Amino acid sequence: MITTANRIYVNPVYANQFEENFRNRAKLVDAMPGFIRNQLLRPVNPEDPYIVFTTWASRAHFEAWVRSDEFRQGHARSGSLPGEAFTKSNQLELHEIVLDSAQPDLVPEPHGQPFKMGH
Repeated sequence: MITTANRIYVNPVYANQFEENFRNRAKLVDAMPGFIRNQLLRPVNPEDPYIVFTTWASRAHFEAWVRSDEFRQGHARSGSLPGEAFTKSNQLELHEIVLDSAQPDLVPEPHGQPFKMGH
């Protein structure tokens, strides 16, 4: 299993609209093989980023998603906020789940190569 954390730095003036966009998202990812969950985490401190946190059954499932037509369709609306809605570029992180207290028999995700979007 893996998680992705997309850290998105949102200007507080646009926070409500940003959250509303996520409530009304296309939801195409939800039907993808290996998709487990999608969470939008709101920062407590205004200078911290929102985090779009997803969990996948495997890295292969996530990589299939980012290469899919559904990914392109789902992200086509992501440009609906103006540039000033974001205070800096987003940062995407992938993490391999090595241990999960809710799943003591979890087989850890194999250690993979570095990930870059578009590869």
